[in-house]
Amino acid sequence: MDIVSANRKRNFAGRILVASVLTAVFIFMFSLSPDSNSTKAFPRHEPGVTHVLVTGGAGYIGSHAALRLLKDSYRVTIVDNLSRGNMGAVKVLQELFPQPGQLQFIYADLGDAKAVNKIFAENAFDAVMHFAAVAYVGESTLEPLRYYHNITSNTLVILEAMAAHKVKTLIYSSTCATYGEPDKMPITESTPQKPINPYGKAKKMSEDIIIDFSKTTNMAVMILRYFNVIGSDPEGRLGEAPHPELREHGRISGACFDAARGIIPGLKIRGTDYNTADGTCVRDYIDVTDLVDAHVLALANAKPGKVGIYNVGTGKGRSVKEFVEACKKATGVNIKVEYLSRRPGDYAEVYSDPSKIRDELNWTARFTYLQGSLQIAWRWQKTHINGYGSHNN
Repeated sequence: MDIVSANRKRNFAGRILVASVLTAVFIFMFSLSPDSNSTKAFPRHEPGVTHVLVTGGAGYIGSHAALRLLKDSYRVTIVDNLSRGNMGAVKVLQELFPQPGQLQFIYADLGDAKAVNKIFAENAFDAVMHFAAVAYVGESTLEPLRYYHNITSNTLVILEAMAAHKVKTLIYSSTCATYGEPDKMPITESTPQKPINPYGKAKKMSEDIIIDFSKTTNMAVMILRYFNVIGSDPEGRLGEAPHPELREHGRISGACFDAARGIIPGLKIRGTDYNTADGTCVRDYIDVTDLVDAHVLALANAKPGKVGIYNVGTGKGRSVKEFVEACKKATGVNIKVEYLSRRPGDYAEVYSDPSKIRDELNWTARFTYLQGSLQIAWRWQKTHINGYGSHNN
């Protein structure tokens, strides 16, 4: 009887152990499931909490905007198909903000209307920040249909989902490319929009659609037309990491850094015969930190039934040659420069008059020292040789 009792006790203890393990596994799996507390916050509106859908939130500007929103206690849902964005940027945000109900990432293509509608049906969004877009002038001249589909058609899908699910606030990421090459500088919001490349045309079409749609609703709309974005998070958490195949079309800052790191043999400057002081293009370079500040202010000041349109720039034009010299100083590398013929679809001189956003939203660019912005971005580049695929301390 003692042996039988002992066996029974052992069997009973074994069952308890198995049950405990299964319970622990169940609790762990439940915590990861879509119905867990970590995601219960996203399908419902909560007083005092603004839930923002950030399209293209894995991209350069979108990820910086998501970081700022999260720091300011917004609830954020990132939707991105990662065709241009980086999952590494999303992982950085997830590590910084692991608390339940703060951040979620959804992999989806905005061209898929059924998927977009499902996202809106399953989440209680209060506002949309629409960044997602292909965004290279040169590429747009080579692949115009891709740009009209990705920018204009996808914006239409977002608007239809917003209408169906009664989401009433939109912050739209637009561009100074909608102005084309104006007769006089600086560019104000009333400067005629005459885009000269498919990228600018597709963005203007999207703006027109948004404005027309807003007239039939009580939507709060803010359209931000930004100039040339540079820089990165001052604390070194995020940076710009275009996919390798896009280097040819990328921003001049990326090309400068690639040349400084020896990834490419030198920097190619396209066009030295423009009607400017030194023959190279003149642009208004806006730091990404200033840009996301403008987005948060736009969101805070969005009013039902109103459309706000703002230029986001420094108000000062800098030539490409000036930019290259600043980049040489920021990196400490004497970058080799090759001068080539003009790039199709480019324009000579573009810089903003930012007085409207200053007067109405109390926004002014703070990071206006070109070399300083490039130094911050270069610091991130040096510790992320392969973008978000590596991190070297």
